[in-house]
Amino acid sequence: MVDATKRVIVPPHVLIRQLDGESVLLNLESERYFGLDATGTRMWELVTTEPNVGAAFEKLLAEFDVAPESLRNHLNELLSGLVDNGLLQVLPVDVGTTPTI
Repeated sequence: MVDATKRVIVPPHVLIRQLDGESVLLNLESERYFGLDATGTRMWELVTTEPNVGAAFEKLLAEFDVAPESLRNHLNELLSGLVDNGLLQVLPVDVGTTPTI
């Protein structure tokens, strides 16, 4: 299970192309690719732009008519598959940020 407090980033070796609401993600290092339908693309968009996985989950829950547990399972399955294939990285929220003084 991906921790809801973590943030998700796209590694620099991943190319993304969207067409008609669907996406293809390509890992240039492994030459593996992953196709996403419109729902998977929306999940990917939110987890890569929201501050953490939990915020993306809440937005998805508001957008889709789905039971929370079902959404949590589908989102976790998608994220796990993308991470396993080197197409996403899961990091602590504060990694890569500069603290304010």
